[in-house]
Amino acid sequence: MSQVKTLPKRSEVKTSDTWDLSSLFTNDAAWEVAFREFESRIPGYEKFRGKLADGAAMLAECLRFDDDLDRLADNVGTYASLRVSEDTAGGEAQRMMGRFRNAASKAGQAGSYIRPEIMAIPDATMKQYLASAELAPFKLVLERVLRQKPHTLTPGEENLLAMQAEMQGATNQIFSQLNNADLKFGLVKNEKGETVELSHASFSAFLHSPVREVREAAFRQYYAQFKAHENTLAATLGGSMQRDCYYAKARKHAGALESSLFPDNVPRSVYDNLCASVRKNLPAVHRYYDLRRRKMNLEHIHHFDTYVPILSEQEVTHTWDQAVKVVIDSLQPLGKEYCSVLEAGLSGRWCDRYENQGKRSGAFSSGTYDSIPYILMNYQPTVLDHVFTLTHEAGHSMHSYYSAKNQPHVYYGYTIFVAEVASTFNEQLLSKHLMKQAKTDKERAYLINREIDAIRGTIIRQTMFAEFERDAHAEIEKGEPLTLDRFKQIYRKLLDAYFGPEFAIDAELELECFRIPHFYGAFYVYKYATGLSAAIALSERVMNGGPAELSQYLNFLKGGCSKDPLDLLRDAGVDMEQPAAVDTALARFGKLVDELDTLL
Repeated sequence: MSQVKTLPKRSEVKTSDTWDLSSLFTNDAAWEVAFREFESRIPGYEKFRGKLADGAAMLAECLRFDDDLDRLADNVGTYASLRVSEDTAGGEAQRMMGRFRNAASKAGQAGSYIRPEIMAIPDATMKQYLASAELAPFKLVLERVLRQKPHTLTPGEENLLAMQAEMQGATNQIFSQLNNADLKFGLVKNEKGETVELSHASFSAFLHSPVREVREAAFRQYYAQFKAHENTLAATLGGSMQRDCYYAKARKHAGALESSLFPDNVPRSVYDNLCASVRKNLPAVHRYYDLRRRKMNLEHIHHFDTYVPILSEQEVTHTWDQAVKVVIDSLQPLGKEYCSVLEAGLSGRWCDRYENQGKRSGAFSSGTYDSIPYILMNYQPTVLDHVFTLTHEAGHSMHSYYSAKNQPHVYYGYTIFVAEVASTFNEQLLSKHLMKQAKTDKERAYLINREIDAIRGTIIRQTMFAEFERDAHAEIEKGEPLTLDRFKQIYRKLLDAYFGPEFAIDAELELECFRIPHFYGAFYVYKYATGLSAAIALSERVMNGGPAELSQYLNFLKGGCSKDPLDLLRDAGVDMEQPAAVDTALARFGKLVDELDTLL
């Protein structure tokens, strides 16, 4: 009988293949001591309640207390989270995480008076405070709080909005329950003749099937469920967008889009320029779809033909050590310090490398100001994408490493707007390195196709989503109802523009807008597109530049949140308020399409 290969239990995994959490706590007992300290310090907030207007020294003492407690909480919470990730079925780790969340909620409530009290301080008094030496370390923190003042309501009004919190999340909850629990997609036969349950996860696998009949069957069966619930889905998404517009208006923003951009201090022009630049470059996208159609010998290309690789994956194996070597070799343009620190971490115990029973799926980078940056992987030596995942997460980790080394804790945490730049920058360098190393045209063509699809999925597709969010919210703000038919009209217009006149757009695809969870956290997806655009522009700048360009990029990694995201990127050499970065990324896309056409 053939042996069944099973995943090892956590206790059976070699220590050298696991992360070393001792930079946080040496063991669970040490965590327990820190957790109890965290709990015991929460009542300390009461010392400052009602006294923040008593002077700069009192306000500074309160902010130091809050920052110190936040730093301790981050260590305690991150350790518990990483322990849960090791084995999600582990009861003790789950208990640790639950206890932390409960305590963190109490801390949040205990310190909830701080922002309102700061905003209540008269402008003239606050101006004096900001000029004081005591508050110099927190000047930017205070300025960011005070930016919210025009959009902060009276205490009574704020209380009413706070009381709506549970109701506010109702549409998200309804969609989540319907999408994740109630929708059942049935069974589909794969290319091996095996009957497989169709789900959100397996749908992606079916779209990568080399057998077209399998892809089409999965596509139509999947969307049949969305068709059956289209009126409910339209009402739910419409309700979510109505909520966005309501809160933007209540807080005196120009619109829902402006309200979403406000926390990062990003002007609307960045959003609109992204959409305009992608629109301008859509002919290259249409050219790629036609290339796909021709190389796959299709009379007409459909959406279910756009995910399967044109070429089958190259059979290349990278052991962990070989993957580390190829990643480090590709990152040489970032200099000796970057590479030596990262190599020591990846070869050492920054990473939890392989699958085990109960381990969290996927990959992530995590850590705190006081710890090493940790990376969770579920690495498989035969999957080339996992080498790209490793360098992606390493980019996040080195961003955290440099930020912690160069910023005080209060300015250490970088925003989502810049987070994806450091990670996809590394992917760009790896892609270019592997293309140079390719031994055959087929090998190079596979890598080019992979990068084309990455740009298409991250910049072009996410920008189409961004246009949909902008246009749908604008309908509400004009007083127009978002009916099922109106949703489908808006989305169909975008599909026609983005896929081009020669693309066969199935009616089912008009329902795609009802299955995207990101639309329930509006105006988020554009950050994926701006992040990769900035990464492509900066990677070319560093590779084609000299010490000055490298220094500017490393300073960006060191910046944390010490400046607004656009200023950090501008200092690194890319101005996201101008269309140049997106144009550079899409120019690369066009060149790759031309080269792929030649190679195939």
